[in-house]
This record gives sequence, structure tokens and C-alpha cells, in this order.
Amino acid sequence: MMRQSKGFTLIELLVAISLMALMAVLSWRGLDGISRSQQRLQQRGDDVLALQATLSQWGSDLDALVSQPGLPGLEWDGRSLRILRRSSTTPGEGLVVVAWAMRADGQGQGQWLRWQSPLLDDRSLLDQAWQKAAVWAQTPSTDDKGREVPTVPIDQWQIFYYRNNAWTNPLSSADSADASASPQNAAAGNAVTLPDGVRLMLTLSNGQAVSGTLTRDWVSPLIGGGP
Repeated sequence: MMRQSKGFTLIELLVAISLMALMAVLSWRGLDGISRSQQRLQQRGDDVLALQATLSQWGSDLDALVSQPGLPGLEWDGRSLRILRRSSTTPGEGLVVVAWAMRADGQGQGQWLRWQSPLLDDRSLLDQAWQKAAVWAQTPSTDDKGREVPTVPIDQWQIFYYRNNAWTNPLSSADSADASASPQNAAAGNAVTLPDGVRLMLTLSNGQAVSGTLTRDWVSPLIGGGP
């Protein structure tokens, strides 16, 4: 006598299909979670690298700082920091003017920007570039925007100079008096003397890999030590 083969009932098939669908959904969520975690880690790594590169450029600009008679090599006006520096590609063949400033983007997010002039070997062109850097920080032209580089998102930034064993606001009357009375300033014929150190305080925007207040001190190599 032959046995009758038994198949799956409709309920059993529906249960099996439901389990398979649930497993597929859980697997997809797991893969999506892994992908999102990788994206966050990648973004965090990119943010950290961008900040490191920016601070490295900041230090390089100050390390290459020079001054010319009648033209300060460093000037902070409360909005931008202008730096007269040697060229990193062709040292000895001219100077460049660099400026750092903060500007809000289209979404209202503050962005720290760096501007640089072409390589210049003419004094009158250096004077023009020095003035142009100050104008760029307030009302940049289309040409000026083409020479700026966005760096990291910030909410605000501050600059302090180190003179006479103390950190001071470069815009304060006491700091201006110290700079004008400096023997080095008189010998060089500059409008202001270069400080022994520069303190940068950045308030990094939220949502980045690194946020909050970051302080970076630069020490002039001419004094052979740190403040």
C-alpha cells in the first residue's frame, strides 16, 4: 500500500515567508547601521584631518613671518589677522600677504577662511596687497573669493599677543604703547613690533569631530624659547 506524501499547508508557508521577511528586515537594518557607523567614523576622521591641516598651515604662516620697514609683518584689526611671510615654494624670490578671517556662509554657519596674495617682489604691490587683505575680510570681491580657502567651521575666534611676559589684547592701548616703545621697533622703522608669541583661541562649531574652545600658542623662533 503506497503512502500519500504530505506537503506544506498554507499557514505553514505564510509563517515561513513572514520569518524570512523579518530576517531580511533585521539584516538590512544591521547593514544600514554598520554603514552609518562607517560614515560617521569617516566624517570624524575627515574633520580631525581638516583641523590638523588648518592648524599646521596657521603655524607655517607664522613661522615664515617677516617684516619690512614701514610695513608691519603682523596685524590684527579685530576682524582679520594679516601676515607678511616668505614664500614656501620659492624662498628668497618674493613675499606673500596672508590673511585669516571668519565669515558666515549661506546657511549662517561661521567659516574660518585663509586668503593669500600672489608672490610679490615689488614694494608698492606689497602695500596694495596688504590693504587688499583688510578689505577682503569685510567686503570680498569676486577675485578675492577666488583666492580664499575655507578651512573649518567656527563660531568665533580671538587673538592675543605675548609681550613683556604677559598676554594682551592687540587692540588694547597698553599693547599698542608697548609695541610703539619697543627698541626693536625703532630700529626697524616699523609701525608696530612683532610680538614674542601669538595665542589663537577658536570656538569650534558643534556637530564637528572636535568642538568647543581650542587654544593654540605660537612662539617666535627669534626669542629661542617659549613664553
